[in-house]
Amino acid sequence: MAGRVCVITGATSGLGLEAAARLAAMGVRLVLVGRDQVRGNAALARLRAAAPGASPSIHYGDLSKLSEMKRVATAIADAEPQIDVLINNAGSMFVSRQETADGLEKTFALNHMAYFVVTNLLLGRLRAAEHGRIVSTASAAHLGERLDFDDLQFRRGYSARRAYGRSKLANILFTRELARRLGDTGVTANCLHPGFVATRFGADNGLLARLGLRVAMLGAIRVEEGAETIVYLASSPEVAGLTGGYYQRRHLAQSSVEGQDPDAARRLWAESARISGISV
Repeated sequence: MAGRVCVITGATSGLGLEAAARLAAMGVRLVLVGRDQVRGNAALARLRAAAPGASPSIHYGDLSKLSEMKRVATAIADAEPQIDVLINNAGSMFVSRQETADGLEKTFALNHMAYFVVTNLLLGRLRAAEHGRIVSTASAAHLGERLDFDDLQFRRGYSARRAYGRSKLANILFTRELARRLGDTGVTANCLHPGFVATRFGADNGLLARLGLRVAMLGAIRVEEGAETIVYLASSPEVAGLTGGYYQRRHLAQSSVEGQDPDAARRLWAESARISGISV
């Protein structure tokens, strides 16, 4: 992995930062995407400590906004002629329904559309690598969910848990269709369930919601354990050439039946392209 370039969204805390630190120790040059400059500076300091002589960089942006997704991805593409690994990891859950300036439900925007937009705008750089890899953080929270294409923005009967679960189902369907479209290009796309991990997840909610999440996380696994499968998919020779998979604990796992629906995957892709205005 020494000398390879890896872009990680949601990289200034939690799973993203832990995965970045491990990859930095392997000699990977990290390009982080974050939202908060204080956490960003702390993340850069940790990576330099993990790999003295490393030169990580960071781009700041709010990946719940289409304009910011495009701006950040374009800036990275302009700066990096080749990207070996893209890790889509930014995400959150919102207790009350919030709508972005683009008219998108915020969970859908941040957890799914950011993956779609950033990935598609960086595909040219990933194809320039010898064996590019795309790794997307999904979740077992998708189990029991189904996308409602008549109400993708969850305007009816909003539930934070279900909105999050649907967004994670979207990650799996996105990975499936992306892998199909990449075909024999040499670029692979896989996703994973990291486990229920103790992180800053949900920190953008109100005090009561944050406290509830803190209590729930008393039974969560450590971030070091949660990051293992991300690092595995980003770096291991064991998965070289393997694509379209959903992984858990470094092993290929079974997603829900809904996560294996090729028609839903194609329909979601078409809707995401329409929403983003990206012709793919």
